[in-house]
Amino acid sequence: MKAYSIDINCDVGEGIGNEAELMPYISSCNIACGGHAGDKNTMLEVVKLAKQHKVKIGAHPSFPDKANFGRQRINISYAALYQSLKNQIRVLQDVMREEHVQLHHVKPHGALYNLAAVDKEIAMVIVEVMKRFHLALKLYVSYKSVIADIAIQANIPITYEAFADRNYNADLTLVSRQNNNAMITDSAVLFTHVQRMIFDKKVRVISGVEVAIKADTFCIHGDNPKAVKLIENLVKKLTESNVVIE
Repeated sequence: MKAYSIDINCDVGEGIGNEAELMPYISSCNIACGGHAGDKNTMLEVVKLAKQHKVKIGAHPSFPDKANFGRQRINISYAALYQSLKNQIRVLQDVMREEHVQLHHVKPHGALYNLAAVDKEIAMVIVEVMKRFHLALKLYVSYKSVIADIAIQANIPITYEAFADRNYNADLTLVSRQNNNAMITDSAVLFTHVQRMIFDKKVRVISGVEVAIKADTFCIHGDNPKAVKLIENLVKKLTESNVVIE
């Protein structure tokens, strides 16, 4: 059987405190850098864990909105958003410099991520921020998103991401968290969901049809109450299916 190679990422440093349990199973992580959660102390703690487990480290910037955990669009100018995102990433880089590790990628968080998938202006702000950092820095984006197209045009390296623990609409946007069926919390359902995306390059959306999708990295949210068990089971099942996680 052909061996497949994927990355599994997790959003961390968000105050849940399960990073030590998650790190053995994931290959990259996205560290909250002060916008929606986190501070220098939490960043340093998670960076040390990632370094210990040889997990690739990414910045997880967001709208500067801890009150809503970065999951709502806020009234902020594009210039102010640009400055905030740049500052968030720089703070994490400063922390990482102390540990002699390098930033691997950037993955926007929450409302910022979802808006960048469909909103050209928001996407352009993020891409402009990426231009200010080293060109080798990857940007995690969703397949067929507005930000993917803009990043490619700007020669920003991208990695297509899909969500292991989220359901999709037919246009490949995520089902709103306000809906009861937004999250996948059953291990067997989650594995089938990811397996289909890896092997068939399709995702079964909430209407029941299958839509083409492409992904090299798969995310499970660190704040998912069942995150550790879901990832543990997913990694076990994928390894049994000849999928390499790296």
